[in-house]
Amino acid sequence: TGLMSSECLVNSLRIMLSAEDFKDKYLSFSAVDQSDIAWELDEVLASQCGYTVTYSSRNNIEFRASALSCHSHLERDVFTVTIQVKVSRTPDMENATTHLKRASCPYSPWSPREIVCETNYMEVSVRRGVSQTVKDIIQDEPEDWTLSFPEAKAGGASVWRIVFHQPEEKRALLVSDAWRAGYGLNTTDTRILLRVPYNAAQIQLVKVDLFLQAQGVTFSAVRSSTFYKQQWMILMVDTAMACPVDGVDYTNKTIIWTVPKYFQVLSAGSTRFKDVLVEAGVNLYKLSAKEMASRKYVLSNDLNAITMKIPIGAEGGYYKTSVSSGQHGKKYSINLFLEYQWEDNKWGLTKYTIIKEIETPFEQVELAVINNSNLSMRLMNVTVGMFLLDVELVNLTIEGATVTVPEAVQHGYLTYEIQYANGSKVYIIQVPFNAPSIKKEYLRDDTRAYTLNVTLEFIIHPTSNTFAVPVITVSAVKDAVLPNARGFCDENDFHLIITHGNVDQNWLLFISDQHLTPEDAQKYNYSLSDNGTHLAVSVPFHSSLVDYEDIHVSGVMASLHLTLKDGITLANRKDFSISCRFSPSELIQCLPNGTVVITAIKLVRLADLDTSHLVLRDRRCKPSFVTKKSATFKFHVNTCGTSKKINSTSITYENDVIYFRPGTNMPVYRLKFVCVYKIKQTVDVQSETKKNPPSSIKLGFGSLVLSLKLFKEKSYLEPYQELEYPVVKYLREALYFEVELLQPADPRLELNLGDCWATNFQSQDSLPQWPVLRNGCENSEDSYRTVFHKVNYSHRVKFPQHLKRFEVTMFTFVQGTAPLQ
Repeated sequence: TGLMSSECLVNSLRIMLSAEDFKDKYLSFSAVDQSDIAWELDEVLASQCGYTVTYSSRNNIEFRASALSCHSHLERDVFTVTIQVKVSRTPDMENATTHLKRASCPYSPWSPREIVCETNYMEVSVRRGVSQTVKDIIQDEPEDWTLSFPEAKAGGASVWRIVFHQPEEKRALLVSDAWRAGYGLNTTDTRILLRVPYNAAQIQLVKVDLFLQAQGVTFSAVRSSTFYKQQWMILMVDTAMACPVDGVDYTNKTIIWTVPKYFQVLSAGSTRFKDVLVEAGVNLYKLSAKEMASRKYVLSNDLNAITMKIPIGAEGGYYKTSVSSGQHGKKYSINLFLEYQWEDNKWGLTKYTIIKEIETPFEQVELAVINNSNLSMRLMNVTVGMFLLDVELVNLTIEGATVTVPEAVQHGYLTYEIQYANGSKVYIIQVPFNAPSIKKEYLRDDTRAYTLNVTLEFIIHPTSNTFAVPVITVSAVKDAVLPNARGFCDENDFHLIITHGNVDQNWLLFISDQHLTPEDAQKYNYSLSDNGTHLAVSVPFHSSLVDYEDIHVSGVMASLHLTLKDGITLANRKDFSISCRFSPSELIQCLPNGTVVITAIKLVRLADLDTSHLVLRDRRCKPSFVTKKSATFKFHVNTCGTSKKINSTSITYENDVIYFRPGTNMPVYRLKFVCVYKIKQTVDVQSETKKNPPSSIKLGFGSLVLSLKLFKEKSYLEPYQELEYPVVKYLREALYFEVELLQPADPRLELNLGDCWATNFQSQDSLPQWPVLRNGCENSEDSYRTVFHKVNYSHRVKFPQHLKRFEVTMFTFVQGTAPLQ
């Protein structure tokens, strides 16, 4: 059919099939005999019967048949071969189409002995008319005749036998046994043939030493004698054969193929030799001396060997893709053949044909990944190559998922193949910037980085080997929209509203190097909300995150600094700040009963100031509440060195909050504060002393709202949250309790505790019980008595008289000496 073409070669028939016509299909080859019976060929039968199938990287499938193959028909020096090719889309060959090809080739003249070294077998055929006596046969094996003569004489004309010579034994096989062992046997009117696959049991590896070649050349050799009966005579012929296994070296980008001459296996019994012909070629085409010179081939025939030199990459061979340890590379392949004819005093003329597929060692080839992204079209455009034509892109791995080339389109990936005239090609991968798998990252200023990270998987034809190429390319695009902010202040708080850009989706909000989370905002009474387009932050003036820059009678200058940081690297991405002046009344309270509560704040310029060392004029007056940035004092106007000035309308009290660096008497910080009490009127009051009546308290009824909290530390800053219970404590470890009157919030009320006890169960009435407070006092029977802690005014505690704090040492209930569970 038109799908197949044929040509006659040196000693075989070649049928060519175009791989493109059979792409993605399964093929089955069969040889058809003279009875039109098709014999399906597998590797074993093909090498036994003289057939070879090769798949080249040049898109050809080649079928070769020996002139004396099992099913060929030889008549008047013309042999005819018929093959059947089945083609299917499935490996089970269902619904296969069948193609027949019959071709004939002349073959003449035949030499007395012909040896062929194919890629999958070797064969020898000898002229049948040549009989050899015991004296003429292989001289070192005369006992073969004695071993085989009785059975050969008793058998009919079709019974013949082969004796294989091995160093440790001789083995004689009948035709049927030899066939079952994988040997090919054939006889015509004029010739006897023995064919041996390279993996046959009787093959020996024979080393042939050469002058100036240290390693020598290894041959696959079979030494055998074949017996057959012709009319009233029993004849024996030498059917020894040998084919080179190696003999190939690679030096200076050159292939050097050496074939020894006149070695023992093929020349046993011969004493005189004469070279008749040496020819060589490529792909079974003979080349003239001029053609070889144009390709820079060198063919030399020396006394002991024939040598052929081929430049790697020369015309006639081809490069094919190869993989080694996952790395992409190439090998140069060339199919050489050598025909050598010589005469000797035993055989006359011997024709020796060697078909040698040579493949150079692996050479790694770096693949270029070129980023040609089209910024105006917002399209990633990457070129990967160069590849040879035997490579095909089959899969892409995108974000850990492997998809085929057609499936990749659904992920936004388009692939194109571009072939060049020199036999190479590249692949182009195109992906839009907005594809989900494209990673977007802010770089600087108005620039974002778009990263393509995809792994390409390729298959090599026809071996089906695979390799992967990771592709990571980055395109910098000036399309970043940074967040911007506006801020303002009210009487008590900073407010900052940040408008999101297109780069800050994964940025984190920090205030003064503290990551601000919704949980922290709720804990510290901040406000944090994000509606997707805007982020709103509100921070109290008294927050520890606020920086205080200056204090003046006109107000306190305070600043709030916010930083947006990268969610992965924590690199600063964008800074915002807002400064406002707050009323100094936020720092001082002059209570009607003469109590003064003053909060001194740490200024930014005094970074080393320790707020716990702030004092009043009377240095014995120390703060009652301290944070890293503030200290709160609570005292009466008649104490702590407070000065007083009286005029007709008011009384003015003054004092200073002072800080001395250790070892100095010169203050580096002084905060002056003033309380002014108005004098409304002066009246004369007459008084007389009387005995005070006994005090009385009127009883009343009402509802009180109380809370009992357990705190983590003596500072009473952080209570245990509901999710943290049950709390694990060890014996003698301190427990810090706080009882607070929540309602009513009347400053005239004072909270006093009565009895407080512990139980082993949640029910307050359960037994056993142990009192930690009795009538508001510690239990005198305790080994470790309850300790009360003073409650001072702070930004959280507006009415200290509404709270009671006490410390209990951890204990356990026991019964006898055993603790109760």
